[in-house]
Amino acid sequence: MADLSGKRVIITAGSTGIGAATAERFLADGASVCVWCRSRTNADAISKHLPELSDTVLVDVADAVAADAAFERSLAALGGLDVMICNAGISIRRNFVDITREEFARVLGVNLSGSFFASQLAARHMLRTDGGTILFTASTSAVIGYRHYANYNASKGAILAMMRTMALELAPKVRVNAINPGYTMTPMQEAEYSPEMLKAVNDAIPMRRHARPEDMAGLFAWLASEEAAYATGAVFTLDGGESAGTLAGHL
Repeated sequence: MADLSGKRVIITAGSTGIGAATAERFLADGASVCVWCRSRTNADAISKHLPELSDTVLVDVADAVAADAAFERSLAALGGLDVMICNAGISIRRNFVDITREEFARVLGVNLSGSFFASQLAARHMLRTDGGTILFTASTSAVIGYRHYANYNASKGAILAMMRTMALELAPKVRVNAINPGYTMTPMQEAEYSPEMLKAVNDAIPMRRHARPEDMAGLFAWLASEEAAYATGAVFTLDGGESAGTLAGHL
């Protein structure tokens, strides 16, 4: 287990999937955690599952004013901030020529603008205080072409570019890194892929399975800990070997 004792943490999209697993792991490792989410149903569920959470905040991260208010509320609940995990993301599976402008704007709004709003708020706070760590959930789609996800891929590639600039500008007081998950068994993935598609992916991944959200949570825990004190500006890929060779991503 990573030693996260005393760490004060915000996780966007923290009520399901990778975010929920990360919240659970960080609490187990001694951190205080606030999660942000958009769904009242999911908020109620994660609050019941993890009653130790400092707060659960309903917010659309693509709304800058709402993000500002959520940040101030979380700071008050936590008493400060040491770790911001920008995890919120949506995808719409569609051929490039069929993506509507509204869909493109929404995916970029949540995935990229939402990450910008949350991370900038965190960075400004951390530079005024004792520093901290900002982490992003990117994707292997940030660096590899995947069919049917042009808007999602664009948003994740932009997150990596932003992360690298942040790491240069905010060092040494604030560390900034990203995780590139490969195929991960989350509610979003299950909603978009049929059982046959999921099996085809598993057959093509060297580890023969999707990642579990807990796999990503463990990496986030390490990156937030003092064991990763020299890590900044880096991308950590966790994809079961998919990107090491022939891709599973062209379905």
